[in-house]
Amino acid sequence: MIETEKIENCSLIAGPCSAESRTQVLECAVSLAKQGVKVFRAGVWKPRTRPGNFEGAGEPALEWLKEVKTQTGMKVTTEVANARHVEAALKAGIDILWIGARTTTSPFAVQEVADALRGTDIPVLVKNPINAELELWIGAFERLAGAGIKRMAAIHRGFSSYYERVYRYSPEWQIPIELRRRIPGLQVICDPSHMAGRSEMVPHLAQMALDMKTDGLFIEVHPNPSQALSDNMQQLTPAQFSDMMGKLVFHREPEPADIKFMEPYRSRLSDIDLQLIQDLADRFHVTGSIGEYKNLHNLAILQPERYNAISDILTQKGKELGLDEDFIRLLFETIHAESIRCQINKKNTI
Repeated sequence: MIETEKIENCSLIAGPCSAESRTQVLECAVSLAKQGVKVFRAGVWKPRTRPGNFEGAGEPALEWLKEVKTQTGMKVTTEVANARHVEAALKAGIDILWIGARTTTSPFAVQEVADALRGTDIPVLVKNPINAELELWIGAFERLAGAGIKRMAAIHRGFSSYYERVYRYSPEWQIPIELRRRIPGLQVICDPSHMAGRSEMVPHLAQMALDMKTDGLFIEVHPNPSQALSDNMQQLTPAQFSDMMGKLVFHREPEPADIKFMEPYRSRLSDIDLQLIQDLADRFHVTGSIGEYKNLHNLAILQPERYNAISDILTQKGKELGLDEDFIRLLFETIHAESIRCQINKKNTI
């Protein structure tokens, strides 16, 4: 099991996507320090999707972050993607490092960073991989733990999707929930800026993250977002950041009276969940019987016409009952996939 230690002052991290100039960095840092932010973020090296875009100011920008520490007393964090980045950041006295989503997708790159950090005690934040691959995310923590890093936290920044979507990167809240279950005690910090892709949606996603009991927020703030050299549409101004923070609801822990009120509802939910499990078991038993018949009579396992017809009926029924259409479709896609697997297994055992 991976053992992690808490990283202090990680409940709120803010700053520009990229460190673009000394003036920009210090102006933003001073403004955020006045608002009580304890950790300032700025990308020094920026891996871009396509060449020709601004890829960061590089090592000279580390000097600007050192000035932020001196002038404001804030801790500073930046992204690293290879051993050279790690060496330069450690030499500059950067307080916290983060591994970006593109780097997390490459075990070789993560291992290089982990090896470069061996023997240090610097906190490391790990963004989720671009695609929804939980094992790849966990693997990054395992590599860092293998190098002796104990102060680690996850940054949940959402996942890429081929399909049209509301957000730039889909939150897929169930994935960080499962990550917490798999690595008990791991802090999970939410990056609503990347999820949103648009500044006007950042407060909404930040509140959703707090509702999901996230351990902190990782927010992009720029003195003049329209002129930003990277991710200009998703960055807040310092004033917008202040307004958002004043409106966010930070939840308290439940008290005995809360638990007493919820207990009968939780008991009912437990009964329903157990019945759901029994119903699913019964369903897959029936599926197995159908699979045996198909195999004996040389019928194809997949019957698309029937599946499509049933899916439409169930989706319509779900809508009538007030259920989300996308949820119903996803639920029965999952059930159907498991039914296919059961029938394939029957075929292989006959």
